[in-house]
Amino acid sequence: MNLSEALSHIREIPDYPKPGIVFKDITPLLSDGKAFDVVIDALCEGLTHVDIVAGIEARGFILASAMATKLGAGFVPLRKAGKLPHHVFAQAYELEYGSAQLEIHQDAFPVGAKVVLVDDVLATGGTLAAATKLISDMGGVLTQISVLLEISFLNGRSKILADWPEVRVKALLSS
Repeated sequence: MNLSEALSHIREIPDYPKPGIVFKDITPLLSDGKAFDVVIDALCEGLTHVDIVAGIEARGFILASAMATKLGAGFVPLRKAGKLPHHVFAQAYELEYGSAQLEIHQDAFPVGAKVVLVDDVLATGGTLAAATKLISDMGGVLTQISVLLEISFLNGRSKILADWPEVRVKALLSS
């Protein structure tokens, strides 16, 4: 199976979670072992010397943990407010349809750790920008942001690169 065939497992659900939003459902991709493996290989391609793969709740966890295993790196979750049990750093951000806050454990990784940040979708860039700020504020060296798909017309990539021009942004699929 090639990458294009694997990505064809993503289905669109119109008007979810709100009217006017087209949700990208990755569960058919995840349930096909070969497709999932091809996608994880593609997300890991070109990555070397990674200490931590950080994943954003919730679908980013799935991709990031699989990548961490394949790369021999640690996995760090970035969670919604109030979900982590230890001392945290927090960052508020705006979503396409509201606002939220991400948190990370204060001892999630040592200063200087090479970090890859993973989520399923890059839309407006708010979530990834908040996560990038948390990683940067903790002294992590963010080497790449990896996403399954990018919704290009929302210009999230531009938002991220405006503040972090040195960070590579990799999307397997753009729409």
